[in-house]
Amino acid sequence: MTTPHHPTGHGHGPDHAPRRRWARLRHALTPHSHDSADRFDDALETSTQGIRTLAWSFLALLGTAVAQLVVVLFTGSVALFGDTIHNFADALTALPVGIALALGRRAATRRFTYGLGRAEDLAGVVVVVIIAASAVLAGYEAVRRLVDPQPVTGLWVVAAAGVIGFAGNELVARWRITVGRRIGSAALVADGLHARTDGFTSLAVVLGAAGVALGFPLADPIIGLCITVAILFVLRDAAKEVFRRLLDAVDPAAIDLVEHSAAEVPGVQGAGDVRMRWIGHSLRAELSVTVDPDLTVTEAHRIAHQVEHRLVHTVPRLTAAVVHTEPATGAEAAHALVG
Repeated sequence: MTTPHHPTGHGHGPDHAPRRRWARLRHALTPHSHDSADRFDDALETSTQGIRTLAWSFLALLGTAVAQLVVVLFTGSVALFGDTIHNFADALTALPVGIALALGRRAATRRFTYGLGRAEDLAGVVVVVIIAASAVLAGYEAVRRLVDPQPVTGLWVVAAAGVIGFAGNELVARWRITVGRRIGSAALVADGLHARTDGFTSLAVVLGAAGVALGFPLADPIIGLCITVAILFVLRDAAKEVFRRLLDAVDPAAIDLVEHSAAEVPGVQGAGDVRMRWIGHSLRAELSVTVDPDLTVTEAHRIAHQVEHRLVHTVPRLTAAVVHTEPATGAEAAHALVG
């Protein structure tokens, strides 16, 4: 098993894919190295982006929710109340995700040998729970108003608050989802999806106000129920995103890219047995490559190091790879002896 960490030389084979050619050019023009300190610096940089995004979006959503709450207190709109709950819940979800990103900045130790990046997955579970709780609360309030209708006043103010809620949530959603996907954080993406749903439920508040204005007072609690259904849909999407990450799911295209890129390194005759998993918002890989059986240990190590070098600069979000070299002939006999 070869686990290269300190580069002594780098090599690239022929590369005909435009994306990989561009990656090679960018890599050649950018100062870089592969030691653990530089990788930790990259992790710090991505975590800082996530925390900064959460901080500003938290303030934006908190301000939106407070403004809507004031309108709810004066108008009694249950639809707007449901939307306000969403915005408060969405602001609160920034806290566990922010804590997880901060924990992920810590360096690995002898106890936590991969660091604390998986804390992001736990934060994603907390986000899912908060979304589920907001659905229950909004649904309960909507049903209560259907059973015991209450007048809604200040319809124009309610509608305006709904529009403001949509604008604020959509802005935050785009920001969180974009940064989350850029840094590979499933928790931040789930948080962004939650904000996006809140934006559309804010538009539903406007429809509820219009219904009441047209003489249909039950429009407000009915829209509240529709908002609850919308939250359940986003709950499904967020849960899928988070639990896939908990179960170490990766994009099969990333596996293909690893196999193809490793096989293009000079001296590699084949690549396979690829395993990949997320540690926070970074990917790690394990794979086997077959090489000429007549190579020395030093030469095989050099090829393994070149494979890791190639993969780190070709596969998005990949920060480390453990490369096992096997002889092109005779490997089966060696495995049988060990077994």
